[in-house]
Amino acid sequence: MARLLITGITGLIGKSVLKAILAAGLDYQITALIRPGTVPERFAAFRSELEMVQIDLADTDQLKSFLAGSKFDVVVHIGALRGGRKFSRNEYLRANLVATQQLVEYCLANGAKLLYCSSVGVFGAIPEELPANNETERNADNLYHYTKIEAEKYVNQAVLKGLNAAILRPSITYGIGDQGFPYQMVKLVSQKRFPLINKRVWIHLCHIDTITNAFIWLLKNQFQPGLALNVADREPIKLHDLVNFISRQLQGDNYSTLFKLDRMFFHWGESLARLFRNELWISRFQLISRSWFYYVTDTYQLMQLPETFTIPGMQITINDFLGK
Repeated sequence: MARLLITGITGLIGKSVLKAILAAGLDYQITALIRPGTVPERFAAFRSELEMVQIDLADTDQLKSFLAGSKFDVVVHIGALRGGRKFSRNEYLRANLVATQQLVEYCLANGAKLLYCSSVGVFGAIPEELPANNETERNADNLYHYTKIEAEKYVNQAVLKGLNAAILRPSITYGIGDQGFPYQMVKLVSQKRFPLINKRVWIHLCHIDTITNAFIWLLKNQFQPGLALNVADREPIKLHDLVNFISRQLQGDNYSTLFKLDRMFFHWGESLARLFRNELWISRFQLISRSWFYYVTDTYQLMQLPETFTIPGMQITINDFLGK
């Protein structure tokens, strides 16, 4: 039986991918890395179906020692420290970059397949080219994005040496259990406090099923080493349309036009966030005041993924918010 190592199973994407692997009956003996101190309820559902090893990705010495004594045929690397969190630069570099480099070297030395979860953040919070594609210039506009850019470079260099690897770059992902940007949008719309800008803005989210299906496809199929794909819903959507949809589902009517704000409000907000060097708030102001979307046609054509659309897909997050 082939052996598979997976990271990040307590996060939105990792948990969904692991559930799909188990549901698909793929013939793997699975080991998962869990950060020490993680609340047991976050992985209790998997206890009887795989081996759990408590290792913090930022503890690169322990990770290296663990890998040296292990044998895996496939590594699905999804775990990372997310952007905008209160971690030091050193922690971000060790957890997101050095740990990835160690997994790359392990796979290269042992002939294992590597499936790496990167991020569309390699193009920056707001891409300089729309739709962003593999040729779009990378933009390390924050530390998290920098680590993903450098990790991708390392993977691609190893591919030239014979590594069998693929990179998936999900956009901001929505699904059950995550309280990130999409969930906060629903929450603020419900409270009639979501600040809408008075211009047309296009955004491009990713349904959890889409990125999950992409990983499962890579596990089931042969691919060209070095494959790198953006993963998001089939098409971007106007932010105003999405906010109106959420408002109708929650309150039966479109969002009030009284909450549309002049673009200078967002400019001042972003400037203030930069003054305080708050990466989370910088990105929040950018994401709701500028357009960001990605080229995903090749992803859907290659993998023949079921097409997802943010309307009505966002209903999954609305239901989660309502506790359904």
